[in-house]
Amino acid sequence: MAKRAGNWMALSAVAVALVVLSGCSRSNADKTTQAAPAEAVRAVSMARVELRAMGMAQQASGLLVAREEVAVGPELSGYRVAALLADEGDSVRAGQPLARLDDGLLQARVRQAEASLIQARAQARQAQAESARVDGLDGQGVLSDEQIQQRRTAAASANANADVAAANLAGLKEEAERMTLRAPVAGVVLQRNVRRGDVASPGGEAMFRLARDGMVELAAEVPEDQVDRVHPGDKVEVTLSSGIALPGKVRLLSRRVDEKTKLAQVRIGLPVRTDLRPGGFARADFLHAAEPVAAVPEKAIHFEAGGPQLATIDGDDRIRKLPVTLGARSQGWVVLRDGPPVGTRLALGGGAFVLDGDRVQVKEQTMAEAAAPASSLNPASAPASGGGQ
Repeated sequence: MAKRAGNWMALSAVAVALVVLSGCSRSNADKTTQAAPAEAVRAVSMARVELRAMGMAQQASGLLVAREEVAVGPELSGYRVAALLADEGDSVRAGQPLARLDDGLLQARVRQAEASLIQARAQARQAQAESARVDGLDGQGVLSDEQIQQRRTAAASANANADVAAANLAGLKEEAERMTLRAPVAGVVLQRNVRRGDVASPGGEAMFRLARDGMVELAAEVPEDQVDRVHPGDKVEVTLSSGIALPGKVRLLSRRVDEKTKLAQVRIGLPVRTDLRPGGFARADFLHAAEPVAAVPEKAIHFEAGGPQLATIDGDDRIRKLPVTLGARSQGWVVLRDGPPVGTRLALGGGAFVLDGDRVQVKEQTMAEAAAPASSLNPASAPASGGGQ
């Protein structure tokens, strides 16, 4: 009996200990549950990546240049300039004299060559007559075959000398013709780099520079990331430094981007006008038709050290931040050149104050609210990376 009583008392003690431990465990669990804070949820306004028809405003600047500049210089050296027949700003026709060199010595050589030609032709006629007199005498013994051959050879040589004299005279006359510098094309004289009395030198600076047909165009420079928006034939409005606006058209788009400036040259044709002066400054406004592009509200953009970002909202209402490349801006919207697809949910102004992975409570805004100016976010007003207006 005593042994059973002892066992019963031991079992009772174990049961009491288990109850006490269970109570402590529940108490500690309750304390741990009470100590764990609830996950913070921030309320943010929400918009979406939209496909919008946006007219792309694009500007470029550059200098006015001659569409085709023609250099005119002497082909002969050692002759002095005797007369200037055109000046800067003059309109000239093709073949019109611009300057004349002193051809006094050359004309004396021409007259000498003319006299030499007359003499050579007379000798050729005499030799030809002597050769004709021996025709038919071959093998008859009147003259030896050697004498007959000599007369025929003399006639051929005299004719050749006459031809040489004629060619020499023609060359001198050609030089005499080139003593007058003429405009190779019709156009306007842009520069005159010669004075009366200067000595002509073919290897020196051109005496005159002409703008062919008076055509002047704008050589504008476009950033590399905007080149794909420019096409030959596009309409452009060109504003001169005087404020005059002229219609233009893209004539040529360079296939080369400058490796240092990362700019590509665009040639814009302009109407022929007397107030277009090469070397002047002008600005071009490209008139692009509105086309549907992926765009986001300006208020959805926030800037980090690595560049512009968007705070996207996934299916679990959590923030996922993505780097993006932006394009042109228009009416509160920014073109999305590289980023999430159309329809992606975005956190607006509050997206700058949430972290990647945070849970948010979303509120979808209307188009008007989304496109309203982002006055409270200074970074959104910074220039868009990879694009311009």
